[in-house]
Amino acid sequence: MLSPVPETRSAAYSLRGWLDRLEATGRLTVMRPGVGLVHQLAAVAKRLDGTTATLFPHPDGHSGTVVSGLVSDRAWMAEALGVPGDELIAHCQRAATEPLPWREVAEAPAQEIVHRGPIDLTRLLPIPTHNEHDSGPYISAGLTIARDPETGVQNVSIHRCQINGPDRIGILLLPRHTDHFYRKAEAKGEALEIALVIGVDPATLLASQAIVPVGQDELEIAGALRGEPLDVVRCKTNRVRVPAEAEIVIEGRLLPRVREAEGPFGEFPQYYGERANRHVIQVDAVTHRVRPLFHTIVGGGLEHLLLGAIPREATILATLQRNFPNVQDVHLSLGGVGRYHLVVKLRQTQHGEAKNVLLGAFAAHYDIKHAVVVDPDVDIHNAREVEWAIATRFQADRDLVVVGNSQCSKLDPSTDEGLGAKWGIDATIPVGSPEMKFKRIRVPGEESVDIDRLAAPAAVWRAAIE
Repeated sequence: MLSPVPETRSAAYSLRGWLDRLEATGRLTVMRPGVGLVHQLAAVAKRLDGTTATLFPHPDGHSGTVVSGLVSDRAWMAEALGVPGDELIAHCQRAATEPLPWREVAEAPAQEIVHRGPIDLTRLLPIPTHNEHDSGPYISAGLTIARDPETGVQNVSIHRCQINGPDRIGILLLPRHTDHFYRKAEAKGEALEIALVIGVDPATLLASQAIVPVGQDELEIAGALRGEPLDVVRCKTNRVRVPAEAEIVIEGRLLPRVREAEGPFGEFPQYYGERANRHVIQVDAVTHRVRPLFHTIVGGGLEHLLLGAIPREATILATLQRNFPNVQDVHLSLGGVGRYHLVVKLRQTQHGEAKNVLLGAFAAHYDIKHAVVVDPDVDIHNAREVEWAIATRFQADRDLVVVGNSQCSKLDPSTDEGLGAKWGIDATIPVGSPEMKFKRIRVPGEESVDIDRLAAPAAVWRAAIE
């Protein structure tokens, strides 16, 4: 697949360029060599999550280097993509609707070093163990790139990957597109070609979490986020195309009709994902840069939650606006683990419109469990504002929608293997209400008054009233 070379370079940062930027602005902490791979590395990364990114050279005496916390702030994500913070969601939305085809190259930094076997993953890569009850070392920030066995179209997603053996990985496949591809291959008794890509630029990392229809390659969304086609290279042992600038690529096959024990593992809801028999990847090769960077994401941290939330907000907003043009914005709150709680801003003009929007929100992604629709005067990024709208504009016998026995997240421990209930709250002002009934109070000049000019900071109150 070839495409023209763009006239201008991307405003987005590469991974190494982003690390330079973080270091130059005091947002990167470099640790001493020797930090422990079992728990200690994750403890440091979690303590600094949202404050600085962390780089761990030679942890536990390993020759490799680990990085974490690369995009642990909403504003950092916008900065890494080269857009203002208030344009982040719109930028992601445009990228999903106007993807840029990738550009294939013959040689790539991701293949500077090639290991074809015998493979020993923990010898080659510094793979940490994060949580107290995790079953062992995990690849938590690897982009799983799979290829549709019928059409050749690719899908990109992130799945938790347990090291089962020197060249064997257990993987949790949720009911998404990679699982769809796998079922096609397994039905023919074939393995699914696959690659795990570790250490990519922030735009590609963000694109991997976009909610798009099956058949749309997220690497093309990455190109649109960057403003130029993403360079990709064909794997050495299969037909999967991977980002050419990646740090590490693990090439392999998802084996048909093979399951092995995987888990527990600390997940984004901040509970352990249960142990069960899962799919298995047989590793065929590992390629990487010289002195590669191994990216790890600590479960439930800000980086984990924001990576799930922001691309979903963009695609959920686009989905809702196709059917409800009066929807203005959406927000997945961090208290709802960036997946389960959605707030929708709606300019309601028709009776019952908010309830239809709630049903549309539940259909936009099965992870959405609780949704609230509010009016445009409510700041949907401010939990206190949303609670105020519920307190003053919602009546449970009139404005509550409950849907039982519906598909929810299997990682939500309150569900029955992913079967659960959803509720929606219509916290909008009823259409046709008298103007003054819901008029918010306002003090004229509150926002613009010059406090410094009017205040007397050295004054003593008893003397001031003389």
